[in-house]
Amino acid sequence: MKVNEVAAVGVGYSTTGRNTGLSSFELGRQATMAALADSGITPSDIDGVSLLWGPGGPPQPSFDMVEPMGFAEAMGIGPLNWYGMPGPAYIGPALDAISAIRAGFAHTVLTLRIINQRLTTTAEIAAAGKATAPMPAPGAFGFTWPYGFAVGGMIPSIAAMPAQRHMDIFGTTEEQFGAHVIAQRAHAAMNEDAIFRDPLTMDEYLASRYIAKPVRLLDCDYPVDSASAVIYTAGDRAHDWNKPPVWVEAATNSSVAGGSFDLIDMNQNSPFHAASELWNRTDLTVDDCDFAQLYDGFTIIVFQWLEALGFCKLGEAGPFVAEGNTRLGGKVPVNTDGGACNVGRRHGANFCIETVRQLRGECGPRQVENAEVGVWANAVGPFSGAVLMTKNR
Repeated sequence: MKVNEVAAVGVGYSTTGRNTGLSSFELGRQATMAALADSGITPSDIDGVSLLWGPGGPPQPSFDMVEPMGFAEAMGIGPLNWYGMPGPAYIGPALDAISAIRAGFAHTVLTLRIINQRLTTTAEIAAAGKATAPMPAPGAFGFTWPYGFAVGGMIPSIAAMPAQRHMDIFGTTEEQFGAHVIAQRAHAAMNEDAIFRDPLTMDEYLASRYIAKPVRLLDCDYPVDSASAVIYTAGDRAHDWNKPPVWVEAATNSSVAGGSFDLIDMNQNSPFHAASELWNRTDLTVDDCDFAQLYDGFTIIVFQWLEALGFCKLGEAGPFVAEGNTRLGGKVPVNTDGGACNVGRRHGANFCIETVRQLRGECGPRQVENAEVGVWANAVGPFSGAVLMTKNR
């Protein structure tokens, strides 16, 4: 069976910010229109839609859910040869589209990650998580739910405990976490799309409050209302549009430990499996990468991806970052848009979009010189994925 080549040919963002008052549909519409304008594609040129929608925090009593079939119809897209709502983050729609095009189910697929961030109070969150009756715990959850990560809450489970473990085993320091946060802010200062652009010092980082020690406020991504759109198309159509195509060289999806944060190794989990498979699917190596855009829901996640992908050895991400290797001009510039801590939580889509823009040479003062190969990665723990993209084919 013929396997089609796949390229990204259009990208776009919606209005992004806290409490924008925009509906989820409007956010998605804006991002889609931006990607269409970027590419020169019209709705009638698209035959697939894959999106992930979701509120931030407990959902409102009535919320404006966006699903692919209705959204496509409203946008004048159709008939559809492919549609989906995969997760757990933007990597889901991206891999869904790439797989559909490679298999020949569709030729041009619009992908979206839409987040309508509800501003919740601590009381609301606590009430939403309070059990009102005994809950069945199937399978391994019968052993982990009463005692596992879930008892402490999300941030301790997916950020604080892995970060503390990394410090205990490898000698990583809070100052090394801070070096990453400061470098990302320096990149954000050169990005007009970034929300936070003022330079940071180490003293300012260390003065930011703990959320769950050793995770500080500045280690966390910034919740926003946002939609992000990327249009992928088959290789035989890739040169028909406004911008040079950016090619998908290899892609991977990974799940370990049944999707449970309770059962994983805190320092070596699904990113290591995803990265191994990624390099098995290409003749390129980590040394060919001119930059990396790595999911930064929390700082420790970037450290895990640096080690998993092979930019440094296991346990050496701290010194690697502190030495300046991830800054522009360093060995592998990381999160050149400033990352989700500064551009807002796009749930991984910003890393794909920044990869596309870097390989097109569109990033102005933060442009990586002569960039030809880039990798972006999304999610962490028991589920994750990564995509390797190239300028030329």
